[in-house]
Amino acid sequence: MSESQRILTEVKDNIAWVYLNRADKLNGLDMRMFREMVAAAKKIRKDKTIRVVILSGKGPSFCAGLDFSAVSKNPSIVPKVFLKWPWTRMNLAQRIAHCWRDVPVPVISVIHGNCFGGGMQIVLATDYRIAKPDANLSIMEMKWGLIPDMSGMVTLSRLTRVDIAQELTMTGRQFSAEEGHSFGLISRLSDDPMKEAEELARTVAEKSPDAVAASKYLLKKTWKADTRKALLWERWVQARLLGRKNQRIAMKNGLSKEEPRPFGDRTSFK
Repeated sequence: MSESQRILTEVKDNIAWVYLNRADKLNGLDMRMFREMVAAAKKIRKDKTIRVVILSGKGPSFCAGLDFSAVSKNPSIVPKVFLKWPWTRMNLAQRIAHCWRDVPVPVISVIHGNCFGGGMQIVLATDYRIAKPDANLSIMEMKWGLIPDMSGMVTLSRLTRVDIAQELTMTGRQFSAEEGHSFGLISRLSDDPMKEAEELARTVAEKSPDAVAASKYLLKKTWKADTRKALLWERWVQARLLGRKNQRIAMKNGLSKEEPRPFGDRTSFK
């Protein structure tokens, strides 16, 4: 594993640890970071042995956002990141965050130090966000005369009220993880967020990987949907689970007083 890589991935016991690895630049996002993060998510998506992902940053901060010094030295980065090809759903800037919503397993982000701009939009696209209370957050794009454009409009609407989203977006102000928790943007505060993330990951990894993946898929399809659509998806996903190998194992484990049988690899719901 090369230390020059922008993204490092380690897999053990069905859990993938993904690290932003540009500590000297506070994990600022440059072109290599964009490409390597999207590639890491794609690789994880295809690996059916992985049941949970923990996303964190090396060094003193999770991510300081877009590396504007790199952009100023190489202006060609802008069209490469922000222009969308007609046959794609999103541009590279949006994919770097939204790729974690597309990963079929839960993604837990561990937040410390600064988490600004694009870094904030990345963690908002994860399923669970555990932060140190003194972590410093900001939807900072307004500082540069921009708006959140890394899928922030998808995730903010699912996590907080519109007036809070407007204030944080329009001011670009910095706020603590404690305040972010009160807004619904941070799931849990912890003095040791990695320890709590690993405990949560191990708990989830012990469950049926099919049922866990189905839960994420179902919530993605139904969150804020109308009742009829939500109930339809609920029936369809449950029908896909019933009778599968991992569901049968879960039933046997639930009824048995013996040592639980291990689950097999997860299966796809798309």
